[in-house]
Amino acid sequence: MKHFSRVPAFLFLLLSPLSGMAVPLAYVPNEESGTISVIDTAQDRVIGEIQAGKKPRGLVVSKDGKHLYVSDQPNNSLVIVDLEKRAAVGRIELGESPEGVSISPDGRWVVAAVELSNSVAFIDTATHRKQFSVKVQGKNPEHAVFSPDGKWLYVSAEEAEQVDVIDVARREQVAAIPVGRRPRGIGFLPGGSRAYVACELANEVHVIDVASRQVLAVIKAGNFSNGVAVRPDGKRVYVSNGKDATVSVIDTAENRIVATVPVGKRPWNMAITPDGRKLYVANGRSNSVSVIDTDTHQLLREIQVGERPWGVVIR
Repeated sequence: MKHFSRVPAFLFLLLSPLSGMAVPLAYVPNEESGTISVIDTAQDRVIGEIQAGKKPRGLVVSKDGKHLYVSDQPNNSLVIVDLEKRAAVGRIELGESPEGVSISPDGRWVVAAVELSNSVAFIDTATHRKQFSVKVQGKNPEHAVFSPDGKWLYVSAEEAEQVDVIDVARREQVAAIPVGRRPRGIGFLPGGSRAYVACELANEVHVIDVASRQVLAVIKAGNFSNGVAVRPDGKRVYVSNGKDATVSVIDTAENRIVATVPVGKRPWNMAITPDGRKLYVANGRSNSVSVIDTDTHQLLREIQVGERPWGVVIR
């Protein structure tokens, strides 16, 4: 398989995570373009594109920064992108219609939510092979997110009113936590005490106490609340509202919305820079990424990317 980026080799080398540069890069999967847009977060501009299957969606960067793992929905697989070569170098079969992808805190596992089999696939990053799958109760799972300690995997599904909890060591679902209709994005506070779950059809964010597996609070969000991102200091949680074209800012001390920021059309999944200063929001119907200053809650700029951006990951 040969896929080539339009980034010149010398430029990509300078900007590669392997080069030791401190500037984080943002990777944005474009569903309709079949590409990953690469954004320099210092200048907030696209520096190139990488071919990554037919319909890329969920994605994560490996712990060592060498590979990008991208779910390719129509091809039922996980594409492995070598970030130094700027090319797709492998493919792992997952089952029909994979979506959200995440990586365990220790970097051992990459997991993908697989819709039609109602399961989560576990891929060993050392061998690049699928080792096992875990069935979940929710139909059409979309996101599977590790707790910060790596013990739990929270799974949301389109046809559910619950978050399924997988015990990673036992390799099985051990609980289901009732939430609002159609849970989507999930984000944990850095210490792992709480999880914030956006429920799209309820227009709510449910705050879960991880220890007791109880809902502590329900926060009214915008219409079609969807993606979730957590600031590294845990003081703010960000929720995209698909129909409103906004991002809600939640103060985690009081579990209330303290700001609402207009962004592009159909904001979806998001990511925040390691220093917590900027939030990047994929706008599926604007073909753009909105950049928000997390201190002032101001929109800094919109970056044009490929067609139908689904999310963002930053390394």
